[in-house]
This record gives sequence, C-alpha cells and structure tokens, in this order.
Amino acid sequence: MHLKALHAKRMTSVKHPENPVYPYLLKNIVVRYPNQVWITDLTYIKLPGIGYVYLVAIMDLYSRKVLSWRVSNSMDSRFCEEALKEALKRYGAPAIFNTDQGSQFTSNSFTQILQDHGIRISMDGRGRWRDNVHIERLWRTVKYEDIYLQGYENVRSLKRGLASYFVFYNHYRFHQNLDYETPDQRYRSFQDKDLAS
Repeated sequence: MHLKALHAKRMTSVKHPENPVYPYLLKNIVVRYPNQVWITDLTYIKLPGIGYVYLVAIMDLYSRKVLSWRVSNSMDSRFCEEALKEALKRYGAPAIFNTDQGSQFTSNSFTQILQDHGIRISMDGRGRWRDNVHIERLWRTVKYEDIYLQGYENVRSLKRGLASYFVFYNHYRFHQNLDYETPDQRYRSFQDKDLAS
C-alpha cells in the first residue's frame, strides 16, 4: 500500500555544508594513557510534554571516564562548547579529540577551542558509528540503567538524575573491559604509577 509514517527525524549528526571535516586519526592508534584521546557525541532524550532534549558527554577513551556533560533543549553548539571548556579546565588538554561530523562539533567556535589548546582534531567517517563505538555504548548504558528506569518528566529532574548517575558511573560502576575497575580508578591508576616512580 506504500504507506509511510511522517515524523520529524532526530538527526543529531548532520554536518553543516560550510564547516571543515577533519580526518579520522584513531585508525591505528593504541590508546595507552589518560588524556591521550577524548571522544564526544550527543544523543536525544524524549521528555513527556516537552519533546526532545539533547545530552552531550565528553569521555576519556583510555578510562571511559565521563569528564563533563551538558543537557540542552536546542541543537546549537553552545552547550557542547560549555562541556568542552569544563573538561579542559578540570582535566587539562588531550592529545587528540574525536567527534562525529555533526554541525555542533564542526562549527568554527567548537574547533577553535580545540585549536587554541593545541589539540589534534579527529572526526569519524560518514555513517561509521564504529569509529565512536565507546560513546555509543555509554548512551545505551545511561538510557537503560537510568533514563528509561527513572522516567524523568522535566529538564530539572533529568539534570539532577544524570548528575547522580554519572557520579555512580565514574566512581562505582565496574567495567568488564577495564578489568573490573571503575573509570575513575582506571583514570587515576595511571597517575598513581607516575607518582610512585
């Protein structure tokens, strides 16, 4: 019958045609220490009576630690820039920063922050979700372990709940891929080795 549903698509990774795209730098890199590579992405969260809001997180790839995050009801780049500035202020600068080709991350204002800190910019290939699979796994974890269970009804309760969840995620949630350490233990353990030597 050729029936098709008509609805707004949640396109969180749409590239702005005038913004530059950078090459993917992580193909043959072994990540060996914290702050070698940071990754970021954003996802959407549906709230009843409000519609969609957007969550961005910045993660250290070595430890899987969530360094900063923000929630916004618009898709502009400002909340992504705020999250980036917070992570840089609290943890210093990584060697490489990897994103997808979404307009928030290819915008001049976002990439300028990275360039000002001497950070090499890496971007996923078009449609290659595997290039940023670790943060895609974070979204699945956050949604199934917190958002879907809590059923947040407004932005305030969502932010409060996420603040609590990310403390749990970083400090108490063990990860099989980290040899059953928490992200914070893995992030700090490398620094503790430096102090001991």
